Amino acid sequence: MRRNETEHIGEIIQKFLRQQGLESPLNEYRLLQAWNDVVGPTLARYTNNLYIKNQTLYVHLTSSVLRQELMMNRELLVKNLNRQVGAQVIVNIVFR
Repeated sequence: MRRNETEHIGEIIQKFLRQQGLESPLNEYRLLQAWNDVVGPTLARYTNNLYIKNQTLYVHLTSSVLRQELMMNRELLVKNLNRQVGAQVIVNIVFR
């Protein structure tokens, strides 16, 4: 017998993750991993601690000059990070 109502495996996995409440933690993990790709390895060396809380990405930096530069490009960073993950994970970035 052949089924006409077939689904792609990606859709099935995404439904399962959503049902189990694992979709947002997985997207948060992907976003943290995408940080190095978005800002580049040179800027990533100056970051110590990255974490997400209440749709806000907290970034600890060792350079005050870099902090000022990134604060001016905050909206672009949020947009690029969310695009890299493929979902709206964060709405703001706090640099410390």
